[in-house]
Amino acid sequence: MITAAVEASFDACEDERLRTVLQSLVRHLHAFAIDVGLTEAEWRAGIDALTESGRITDEHRQEFVLWSDALGVSMLVDALAHPTPSGATESTVLGPFWADGSPLREYGEAIFDSAEGEPAWVYGQVLGLGGGPIAGAELDVWQNDANELYGVQDDDAPEAHLRGRFRTRDHGGYAFLGVRPVPYRIPNDGPVGAMLAASGRHPWRPAHIHLVVSAPGYETLTTHVFDSASAYLDSDAVFAVKPSLLRDFVWSDADGRWSVENDIVLAPL
Repeated sequence: MITAAVEASFDACEDERLRTVLQSLVRHLHAFAIDVGLTEAEWRAGIDALTESGRITDEHRQEFVLWSDALGVSMLVDALAHPTPSGATESTVLGPFWADGSPLREYGEAIFDSAEGEPAWVYGQVLGLGGGPIAGAELDVWQNDANELYGVQDDDAPEAHLRGRFRTRDHGGYAFLGVRPVPYRIPNDGPVGAMLAASGRHPWRPAHIHLVVSAPGYETLTTHVFDSASAYLDSDAVFAVKPSLLRDFVWSDADGRWSVENDIVLAPL
């Protein structure tokens, strides 16, 4: 049988982990083709979609990550890689719009020069599992504007638009001024978008702010702050919503802005 022959072709692979992964991939891929009775036309369509995914991928867009997100693989890998101890903040996907080199900003500083969205004061503490504050933790934050775009997508926005890095104070506190995020569509003008349209799925993500939180002696956490009033919380296109990450944005007439409190609890290494 062809499956057994292909699987056996990797027997001589000296890297045990690589051998395990490749042989399992062969078994499952062949089983999939048999299970659905894959036709030659469907196989060619799949090859064409992968070819187009490579063509459309560049330094600003990763269509293969988008496939992983939209098929739930990214969240599955995240769950396997980051089992969450009781009491620790849950993780979720990094997403395709993180950018290296965000500026280090001061406590309470705005992450924009000007923005279309309504201002939102984001604040809280970074804590250990025992409840003690973690001073000097770093938060790398980024979000979209009211036009649905992240800074890295928007040619008209400054390089550091709506992103920045912050360090917690002695009491573990952090704060910054962002904007209230809005739902947005994942890029849907390529093969992934065609798959979503053909299968009756939408491309929307609920409103959220991204954070990567790190501190010596603790697991680095990649997570979101989800707006609890947002649409699409029950049908996120990339399956990343976790109820524990929902937060309420509260309006203040006195301050003329929204605020959201978000404490973060890190797990020890």
